[in-house]
Amino acid sequence: MENKIINKFFRYTSQNIIGMIGISCYILADTFFVSNGLGADGLTALNIALPMYSFVHGLGLMTGIGGGTVYSISRVRSKETAEKVFTASLALTLIFSAIFMFIGTFFSGHISNLLGAEGNIFYMTKTYMQTLLTFAPAFMLNNLFLCFIRNDGAPSLTMAAMLLGSISNIILDYIFIFPLDMGIFGAAAATGVSPIISLVILSSFMIKKKNTFHLRKCKIPFKLIYNILSSGLPSFVTELSSGIVMIVFNMIILNIAGNIGVAAYGIVANISLVIISIFTGLSQGIQPLISDFYGKNNIDAVNKIFRYASITVLAMSIVIYAVIFFECDVIVNIFNSEKNIALKQLGETGLKFYFTSTLFAGMNIITSIYFTSTESPLPAHIISLLRGFIFIIPVTFLMSFLFKMTGVYFSFPLSEFLVCTIGTVMYIKKRRHTV
Repeated sequence: MENKIINKFFRYTSQNIIGMIGISCYILADTFFVSNGLGADGLTALNIALPMYSFVHGLGLMTGIGGGTVYSISRVRSKETAEKVFTASLALTLIFSAIFMFIGTFFSGHISNLLGAEGNIFYMTKTYMQTLLTFAPAFMLNNLFLCFIRNDGAPSLTMAAMLLGSISNIILDYIFIFPLDMGIFGAAAATGVSPIISLVILSSFMIKKKNTFHLRKCKIPFKLIYNILSSGLPSFVTELSSGIVMIVFNMIILNIAGNIGVAAYGIVANISLVIISIFTGLSQGIQPLISDFYGKNNIDAVNKIFRYASITVLAMSIVIYAVIFFECDVIVNIFNSEKNIALKQLGETGLKFYFTSTLFAGMNIITSIYFTSTESPLPAHIISLLRGFIFIIPVTFLMSFLFKMTGVYFSFPLSEFLVCTIGTVMYIKKRRHTV
């Protein structure tokens, strides 16, 4: 039994980690090609617009992971309820994506102004944001089907879809920005096309009729919608917090170090997206397993899965920080095509301080998904809200006031450490209660 659990754990987590790295490379590829094609101004504009991607991705994960979690638990008990879950999740995804398209069409300029974009950077920010939000349905539907197909026992297909989508983004980024000279619009368009390619690959699962989830003509009870949104809220807030952190950091950094400071933070933020995606992939890998074992009342297996995940987070954190610490100059130079000295110095300092958060952030993400997958949404909500709003905003303002740019960079690990301490206490209490 032990070997079977370990094999399942590595099968699901490894494939989801690889796949999520692929998705995170959507934006990382944009950052690389924009910084090399459009310089520091393009990098600044991209970083100002990025929070909107976090919101779209987060809501897609909320309906996807929330629906997938409730579906995985429900199908053990009732096929009819499970199909209602998928129907409700799809409806919510379409509603949310339509709202984002509306916002992108009519309010991209206003949002760019509010986020501090001016002059040439304003037009670049508006263009990127407007184009990205036009593709909101593709991003959100991709997240939905990735989660449901993964919960339906096909992690290999979801990994392939995510990776091929990412590879297509890298290829299209190069073609649109350099040979076709489409500027920042080309970067956003390349990113928007990528989830469409992923959806085409995922559609083979339905075409071959391997799926056990189907649409059902039915009245959807409010309680079911609440359960889906409640289960997915921690995943949404995890992504939302990335957007909130970017907005707060951008505004503070603009006052401390100007556009070059924002460009330097853009490098840090984009590397952060990749690293957070690794832990998000790990959490998405353990979610179907924990939900399934919990639905079968196999608490011992649930605890083993969480233990394996914790050990994995520790090992990954050590490796990730070692690479960042010793290779920070190489990482910054990749995105510093103009060889700007100030950008280099600010970027290297940021990488070294910011990513002391790696272990704490990883543990917060998997602890939150553990609570979500065991029908304990309140602790998951607490962790998510502490990470996304309650700690990070006041800590950032305080640390930036005391230590300027160094304080800004160190506010994230300090916040994650405080949340991790609280999350660990809640986990120990639940563990004692379920033993």
